[in-house]
Order: sequence, then structure tokens, then C-alpha cells
Amino acid sequence: MTLAALRTPDLVVLFIYFALLIGSGFYFRKRSGTVEGFTVANRSLPGWVCGLSIFGTYLSSNTFIGVPGKAYGSNWNSFVFSLSLPIAAFIAVKWFVPFYRRHAGLSAYEHLEKRFGAWARVYAVVCYLLTQVSRVGTIMFGVAVGLHALTGWDIATIIIVSGFAVTLYTLMGGIEAVIWTDAIQSVILTLGAAVVVILILSGMPEGAGQAMSLAIEADKFSLGDFGPSLAESTFWVVLFYGIFINLTNFGIDQNFVQRYHAANSEKAAGRSVWMGALMYMPVALMFFFIGSILFSYYQVNPGLLEEVKLAKASELVTDQFPGLTKDSLEALTEAKRLASGMQPGDYGDRVLPHFIANQMPVGLAGLLIAALFAAAMSSIDTSLNSSSTIALQDFYRRWFRPDADEAQSLFFLRVMTVVWGGIGTGVALAMMGVQSILDAWWKISGVFAGGMLGLFLLGFISRRANNAGAAVGATIGLLVILWMTFTPEMEGDLGWLRSPFHANMITVVGTLSIFIIGLGASRVVGRKNS
Repeated sequence: MTLAALRTPDLVVLFIYFALLIGSGFYFRKRSGTVEGFTVANRSLPGWVCGLSIFGTYLSSNTFIGVPGKAYGSNWNSFVFSLSLPIAAFIAVKWFVPFYRRHAGLSAYEHLEKRFGAWARVYAVVCYLLTQVSRVGTIMFGVAVGLHALTGWDIATIIIVSGFAVTLYTLMGGIEAVIWTDAIQSVILTLGAAVVVILILSGMPEGAGQAMSLAIEADKFSLGDFGPSLAESTFWVVLFYGIFINLTNFGIDQNFVQRYHAANSEKAAGRSVWMGALMYMPVALMFFFIGSILFSYYQVNPGLLEEVKLAKASELVTDQFPGLTKDSLEALTEAKRLASGMQPGDYGDRVLPHFIANQMPVGLAGLLIAALFAAAMSSIDTSLNSSSTIALQDFYRRWFRPDADEAQSLFFLRVMTVVWGGIGTGVALAMMGVQSILDAWWKISGVFAGGMLGLFLLGFISRRANNAGAAVGATIGLLVILWMTFTPEMEGDLGWLRSPFHANMITVVGTLSIFIIGLGASRVVGRKNS
């Protein structure tokens, strides 16, 4: 399907979606006329709306395209991440939500300064903003690539239009527009995924049973190896990774902390955490299921499978040989050669876009494209609003204008929303040409962000932890994270330095290193000072 071939009903669905999206910003504009309104919706929202927003924040274009692609190319090992959510949600509702509602300010990082000094707050804030800029750029780029495969639209145009739209409604409506649109978008996404499941199963020549049997034969429903190895992506490695990542989300991610404050009561905030976590699990399961049954669908439709492989191979040829035109005989010959040797993991993320573009009935393709937009928007708008709030609380009011009045603070919030939207859009556009540089940036930001949870838990759990101990723990913990991140690429004489752990263990080991070393160093320093 190309832009010219995108049918009128599909375009109407897309137009209505964007009209509602922009309209929501204008609708909530009056309610975002104060700092409290812009950042925490005057602490007035029901728990179920905040819960849908948390659910929507977990979903992204990477979930929509990447998760089915993962299941198509391998199995359900990554779904174990979702199984960790109830554990993290229980801890969050029991301890994190009451802490932020009763004892913490608008920023998730103010208390770090109270516990360990200004350096800890600045460190966490810089890490957070770096990861959010990277996150916005990669999600925006990812949705543009997916929509390009679906519609044939220019990638740069998709990035600019989506960046403008999400920045505009976030700017106008503040956190209330973000939360309500996240809730609506999460419903659209879920409905779109359900439609895909029905169409795939109904399109199997021998019915749903055939889809299940072929996927079972290919071991597509496996949760991975249950062995004790920490060097491979086993069930336990993904589970530990999920627990620590979700504790990071619920415990120190400004995106989530603002939702705790936006809820109209502490109980409502707790319910929102449970709702977001428990809703995400079955929906994530549905996306993994889509990938598995897509494998069966394309196995019984080899002609469609060859189209997907050839399209992916053509992209690779274009990237590897920029001098070749896409439709030249040399490019087609090389693409066919590459396609013949491809494995499911090589093209898994291209299968769902191909299915939507070529197998969806009129009107429903527009719904699915809108759902893909929704998946990206529900993550990006959250990052823009939370990053602006952090810039206000942790820089502007802390260092530059502690006496800033309401009007000055609100103006700064709106300016920063535009700034972060522009930076995120710029990062997404840059990824079109220098993706390897931005991949490195994402990896480096992950290194620094890896220390945030360890520092937070050190201050949250231990009363004995002090400034010096935290600094020692953070420094050594970061060195551990750097070692685990970059040494797997070492070879030859330096091969002995390689980390033996799987990449998913970086956050786990890094967090534990900061916490344990910080705790020990605090006790040593405490004894010396006593």
C-alpha cells in the first residue's frame, strides 16, 4: 500500500484521530493554566484514568511492531518481563506511592538532594533528561519507519508531523491532556491488536487450530531456558531484568511519579499502578501471540513471505550499496540473494506492517495506522511533559529563579515543552543518517541511568547511608556498569576482560553494586567520623 493507494476510509480514520488528538489539547487548555494544572492536573484525576495512562506509557510503537517481531523471530522469552510487573507493582503501592504522596515534592529527584547532596540530584536529573531525549527520538524514528512500510510516506515528513502534533497538544493541555489522550490511545491500540488477531486466525486455511499447531511445532510459545545461566537470556535473567527495570519505572521515573501526584487520592494512585500493570500483561501477551500466529500465517502463504523477505533485503542492499538504485537489476539480484538466506529473526519486525498494509479490509488499515501512531504518542507526550517539569523544578526553580512566580514558571514550562519536542524530533531526524552515533548515545545514556535506581534504593531503604558512601557506591557501580556494557566487544589479548553476564543483567548487577557498596562505604565512613 502506498500513499496513493491508501483508501479514503483509511484517510478519514487518520484525519479524525489527529483532529481529536489536537482538539484534546485545546479542550484542556484552561485547566492547564497553572503550574499545578500543567504538571499534576490539580491532583484531581480518578485512579482508573491514571491507570490507563500508565498502561499507555508502557505501550509504544516498539511494542506494536517490535514485540510481534520478537515472537515471530524467536519465542516468548521476552514476555517474562511482563511477569515481573505484579512484583514491582506490589512494592510500588506498598512503599513508593505513599512516599511520593506524603514526603516528596513535584520532582522525583528532590529527595536525593536531601539525602545525599546536590550532586545526587543533578546526576539523576541529567541522566533522566538524557534518557528521555533518546527515548523520544528512537520512538519517533521507530514509528516513522513502521508507517513508511505501511503507507510509503516519507520518513522525515512522518517524523515532523508526528513531532508537531504531539508537542502541540502536550503544550496546550499539559498533563491532563497527556493522561486522557494516553487513556484513549491505549484503548485504540488494544482494539487494533484484537482486530489483527481475528483477521490472522480467520485467514488461516484450516482455521485457528492450524495457526496454533504450526506455532507450537516451531516452539514459538517457549518462555526460554529455565537453567541457572546468567550469560544467556534465560527465564530467570529476563525476570530479574524486568523486576529491576519496573522498579526503576515505578520508583524513580518522573513519568510515573507525576501520575501518583495527579491522582485525586493516595488510594487512587495505588489503584492506578495496579491497573496499569495488570492491563499491560494480557495486552503484551496478545502482541506476542500476534507474532506467533503471524509466523503460522506466513508459513502457509509462502508468496507473502517472499515479499517480506525481499522488501527487507532491498532495504539492506540500499543501505550497503548507496550507489545502486532500488529497482536496478544489480540491486534486485543482490536482494534476492540476501532474501534466500534470511532467517525469521532477520525480518520479523517487517511482518506485521506488511500484513496491515496488504491484508487489512478497507477502513481497518486506517484504524491500525492510527493505533501505531497512538502507541508512539502515548510514550512521547509523557516524556515531553515530565522533562519540562524536571527542567522547571530541578534547574529553573532550584538554581536560576527560586523566587519565580506562577506566570514565569508556567511560561518556562511551555517553552521547555516546545524545546524538548524540538530536540526529540531532531534526534529522530538525525537517526535517518547517523543511526550508529545515536545508538552509541543510547547505550551511554543507559550506562548513567543504570545508577539511578541503586542511588534511590540506597537512600530509601537505609537510614545509615550518607553522602560519602553514596558517592563511592555510585562511582564504583558506574564502573561496573561500564565494564558490563562495553567489554563484551573485546577480543584477543583483552578478551579476558569480557563480562560473562548477559546484557539484561547490566541493570541488575549495576543497581546491586551501587546499593551494596554504598551501604558498606557509608558504614566505614560513619565509623571513622564517630
